[in-house]
Amino acid sequence: MAPQRNIGAGAEAELPEYDGHYRLESCLGSGGMGVVHLARSTSGMRLAVKVVHAEFARDPEFRGRFRQEVAAARRVSGAFTAPVVDADPEADRPWMATQFIPGPTLSEQVKSKGPMAPEQVRRLMAGLAEALRDIHRVGVVHRDLKPSNVLLAEDGPKVIDFGISRPKDSELRTETGKLIGTPPFMAPEQFRRPREVGPAADIFALGSVMVHAATGRGPFDSDSPYVVAYQVVHDEPDLNGVPEGLAPLLLRCLAKEPADRPTPDELMRELRSVAASYDTQAFIPAQRRSEDESAPAAPGPAAGEPAGPGPARKRPGRRRAVALGAGVLGLALAGGLAAAALFGGDGRGAGKDREPAPAAAGPWTARPAVGGAGMPHCAYGAGKLFCARPGVVYALAAPDGRLLWRRSVETRSTSGPPVVSGGLVQPYTDGGSRLAGLDPASGKDVWQRRLPAGTTVRYAGDTALLAAADGTVTAVDAATGATRWRGPVPGQGTASFAAFPDAGASAYATRTSADGSSTRVSAVDPRTGRVRWDVRLRGWLKPFGAQADGSLYFLAVDSGYGTREIVRYTPGTGATRRVALPAVLDGAHATVRGNVVYVLATGGSLDAVDMVSGRRLWHLETSVSRGSQPVAREGRVYFTASDGRLLAVDARKGRLIGQTPARLGADSAQVMSTPPAPVPVGDRVVATAPDGTVFTVDGRAPAAW
Repeated sequence: MAPQRNIGAGAEAELPEYDGHYRLESCLGSGGMGVVHLARSTSGMRLAVKVVHAEFARDPEFRGRFRQEVAAARRVSGAFTAPVVDADPEADRPWMATQFIPGPTLSEQVKSKGPMAPEQVRRLMAGLAEALRDIHRVGVVHRDLKPSNVLLAEDGPKVIDFGISRPKDSELRTETGKLIGTPPFMAPEQFRRPREVGPAADIFALGSVMVHAATGRGPFDSDSPYVVAYQVVHDEPDLNGVPEGLAPLLLRCLAKEPADRPTPDELMRELRSVAASYDTQAFIPAQRRSEDESAPAAPGPAAGEPAGPGPARKRPGRRRAVALGAGVLGLALAGGLAAAALFGGDGRGAGKDREPAPAAAGPWTARPAVGGAGMPHCAYGAGKLFCARPGVVYALAAPDGRLLWRRSVETRSTSGPPVVSGGLVQPYTDGGSRLAGLDPASGKDVWQRRLPAGTTVRYAGDTALLAAADGTVTAVDAATGATRWRGPVPGQGTASFAAFPDAGASAYATRTSADGSSTRVSAVDPRTGRVRWDVRLRGWLKPFGAQADGSLYFLAVDSGYGTREIVRYTPGTGATRRVALPAVLDGAHATVRGNVVYVLATGGSLDAVDMVSGRRLWHLETSVSRGSQPVAREGRVYFTASDGRLLAVDARKGRLIGQTPARLGADSAQVMSTPPAPVPVGDRVVATAPDGTVFTVDGRAPAAW
């Protein structure tokens, strides 16, 4: 699309509209290839629009490179890149629109704040290694990874600017004698054999980028690009100031020969403990405050004491234009399964009985001063909302969001909400060193017991199932804390339990074979330990939902956690139904409603799959970077984003019909790898945000959110 107007001394003298779709509001930056503008679509979505300089638009070789940039950016759109929304490489002035990602570049962050702390460097490296794995997996080599091409977004690093990237099998070649790249972050082969550059060049650049993050300078440092080029090819890197534990790994990344450098997968194995930390404690730059964040939080009651009757701040009605675009989200499967176990695929509590929703007092927004960090995880039960953040659990009045009580708990992390089981609030859903049942009216202990190290906890009805490292299962009465039974379940090793309210009174124990070729599934009576049925199914299966007839639903995943098909097993008939997906979906979460399964996956895709016909009913690309497990209710699919947005999709048409404003945490240092799922309560939907906000909206009117 050519600019409608272009007057003045240069191509960017004014901010034109592009074909009525994107209004360019301000200049984000300018480089050798073009100018990047902050823009808005007609629906209000913020975009970054890159417009090529006029002189390059007339160069056939440059146009070829720009076409390649657009193609590469589209191929790699995932959890660690800015997804392409629209582009026209054939326009008089070629342009490309990507999702706008707030946050500084690594270059800007180091320049303004100085070198990163060692733990931040390690987390950043874990994220960038995962990003390069995803980029290389689709056959693209970036070739210009540098601090200014790494965005420090709220949910982790994003690699941008694929202007000189190319597919590994591309026939587009660099002209003889022309070097393309940024010398301090180029690999030796980019100087010596530019036509033979492969994925290992990005690993070398990653090493240089991490030295810059840790020290504020590169491993090869000179004011002269010619001297830097010589150093890259011939000299050893300067790693002074690099964290001691990271220096050997960076030295391998900076090896002169490509074959001597680790692959992204090898880096991730080396950084396995770091990568796990990165999922829940990624480095995040300070974010601009939203209008909700600027309001002071009301003081809360002391631990274990009832709160006063002060009402929560009401959230004014607000109409937002619906923004739709290609999106990215990285979803941790384990977190989604935990949510499925607690919500049964539809966002409701662990108990089988359904409570009537309280009388609504209209949408509300609350930010109780309870402590903790990150997005609160909430569940509904006993007429209240029970929420958790690391180190604290608290109760809110469901009609208006008043803080009823809070108390400290011994939890260092939170991957799911408290569970209402046996009439009590169960705050220790992640296992740990203890278990307790709290009075839902006051938050005071009714019972507690210690747990052996390594114990995992899942709730099924009014029973807590404790799986020990040796494979022994202990069932605990959630109302009293007394042991109901202790013993093994079929199979070897530690079982992973899941429970779904719609499936009745069974808990499901799964064990996958060492080679991932089969999964043993056992339906266990949680009260007695009796095995109701036991079956071995083909593939590595992860349960995500069940239905009243006992049918159990699984995602069939591969060794890379990519989902290839959806599996339904019906124990009454022994029938297994498998529906292959059109493409492998990385890091998928799913829920089932009726005969339709809704799958949300890395890359921003949301799919509806009919398990009867085996057809994909619709496909939607969302505008979130990381999303929760989807929740299907009353003809809509809801999910939350890691920036605090709640989104609603028409379950029949696959159309985005509403979303709330983002609520970023201004000083948060923690991000959940999978955001908490929204909780439907009557006609309202409850969601949470990184700034600690808990809010409700009218589920019947998403367009007014």
